[in-house]
Amino acid sequence: MSFKPQHEIHQRRFGRNLGVGLSLGAFVVLVLALTLVKVTSTDFKFPQNQAADQN
Repeated sequence: MSFKPQHEIHQRRFGRNLGVGLSLGAFVVLVLALTLVKVTSTDFKFPQNQAADQN
């Protein structure tokens, strides 16, 4: 029993899905990296509360 060869449209669809999946993965990695850099930076300071300065 042999398998039928894939139709051309399935090959194109797989290539497109692979491209979208890799792009989505790259975006997730970018957001994770930016978040880690922001959280682990040592010069991060919370903004001063303006209401406390006026009292």
